[in-house]
Amino acid sequence: MRYISTRGTAPVLSFEEAMLSGLARDGGLYVPETVPQLDAASIRAMRGLSYEEVACRVMRPFVGDGFSDEVFAGLIDKAYAGFGHRARAPLVQLGANHFLLELFHGPTLAFKDFAMQLIGQLFEEALTRRGERVTIVGATSGDTGSAAIEAFRGLEAVDVFILYPHGRVSEVQRRQMTTPVEDNVHALAVEGDFDDCQARLKDMFNDFEFRDGVRLAGVNSINWARVLAQVVYYFSSAVSLGAPDRQVSFTVPTGNFGDIFAGYIAKRMGLPIDRLVVATNQNDILDRCLRSGAYEKGNVHASISPSMDIQVSSNFERALFDAYGRDGAAVAQLMDELGEGGFHVSQGALQALREHFDSGRASEEETLAMIGTAQMQMGELLCPHSAVGVKVAGDLRDPATPMITLATAHPAKFPDAVERATGTRPPLPNRMADLYERPERLTRVANDLDALKSLIRDRIAG
Repeated sequence: MRYISTRGTAPVLSFEEAMLSGLARDGGLYVPETVPQLDAASIRAMRGLSYEEVACRVMRPFVGDGFSDEVFAGLIDKAYAGFGHRARAPLVQLGANHFLLELFHGPTLAFKDFAMQLIGQLFEEALTRRGERVTIVGATSGDTGSAAIEAFRGLEAVDVFILYPHGRVSEVQRRQMTTPVEDNVHALAVEGDFDDCQARLKDMFNDFEFRDGVRLAGVNSINWARVLAQVVYYFSSAVSLGAPDRQVSFTVPTGNFGDIFAGYIAKRMGLPIDRLVVATNQNDILDRCLRSGAYEKGNVHASISPSMDIQVSSNFERALFDAYGRDGAAVAQLMDELGEGGFHVSQGALQALREHFDSGRASEEETLAMIGTAQMQMGELLCPHSAVGVKVAGDLRDPATPMITLATAHPAKFPDAVERATGTRPPLPNRMADLYERPERLTRVANDLDALKSLIRDRIAG
């Protein structure tokens, strides 16, 4: 299995090389040269298997020779051993033909754990075998950072630096990043919004002297291994509802497009997905683009669903690559135009995107109302991100086709919004009950590339 860049000029890499590299050297994102196919019999054979067994079958064709079957299966078992539900990603019925996929039973109570716990195991195995050490730098709107720190804390082969927007994540998200005591993890509070954090991360990757000097690696959803791990729960949930003998649809609350792109890969592999619905909050650039073709950056507006407060959706580049017939030069041109403020998707590419993706948005008021409705009418307490998904799913779903809405985080990660909507303040699980009492360790940093690079160099040297 070989991996190519969405911008067409970076070296072709193996799975392991692409995983350890993160961002391609031409600024693009790695994608598989071809998408492996699973026939109906292979998908049907997943019925009744454990989540870990489904994960092996779905991901194995993408991994190539970097990990043996036995080693890969063992790493998957380790990755999910700490989850709080034996099904890992259980389905709950909300109503007639509408289901909630609970993706918040991992160590940090968010869907990012499915990818990050596995990528931590893959990194440690690969780097130990190679006798190497890397510096991981990530940008987060909340959940990626806490999941990365949890996955890599205390590991010997990595130093981890997470950039998050100061004052723009929930208190639980912040404390999950700032309370670990291990010396190899560092929480950096950047003066800016998530797009600033993401831009500085890409700047570091595009500074090859710095990148090579600190052995930079990335675990944002720019990393293909992150997307791949998320493909699995599309299969596990769809199979439990009758796939491949029955079509299903998915609604995904998303800001950075990685989670729903994983669903697109599942569909490309042969999973009978009818529609993939992009659900956005008031930062609705993805909804606007899919409706009009105009991808134009605006200001990021703080919301009660902060993990979606994004205007530059990195993984949308992967979808554009396919929509433009895998023309790397065309994608590179679009990304150059984005640097100037935005671009327009060609009519042919927009039609290609609409063949797979629908979209909708939920306002702050609609999100709060849905949290209250879900508790009263469905018996389910939703985080604000999941509520965005349930609201949009209700607006757009076909009643004849099962709709699975992804519940991306535990409501206790956003207690203020949930309490405002329902009068109920959701408690943290017992294993995290003392989170608010743990001492915090963080560093405030200006939104300045040189300051960030200097700090990282000093920390890994010290």
